[in-house]
Amino acid sequence: MALGKKTWVFADGDLPPHGEKEPFGHEALMVVNNGEQDAKIELEFLFEDKEPQKGVHITVPAKRVNCFRMDYPVGDEKFSVPFGQYALILNSDVPVVCLYGRLDRRPDMAYYPIGGFSN
Repeated sequence: MALGKKTWVFADGDLPPHGEKEPFGHEALMVVNNGEQDAKIELEFLFEDKEPQKGVHITVPAKRVNCFRMDYPVGDEKFSVPFGQYALILNSDVPVVCLYGRLDRRPDMAYYPIGGFSN
């Protein structure tokens, strides 16, 4: 039996900016698909000050985990997530388990997972 849910919401996206030599950190979406068929996933990004970006497509093969870094182009569309605040809605055609994490190298910051809501 496949574990997980088909819809996930991550409300606290905040991509760290670039530093002088390297990024101050990154965010990543981890998706576990323990099912028997590939997960076809559509992402929607919501922003404070611009229109949503819909239709970003990723695939996670059956019986695999994939990590998608948000500081690299995402999905088949190679969408570049802008720096700053955003939210992410994930819709999958099969149940998956998701976690969103942030590594922030700025002073007094660290790595921490960001929980998500699923229905």
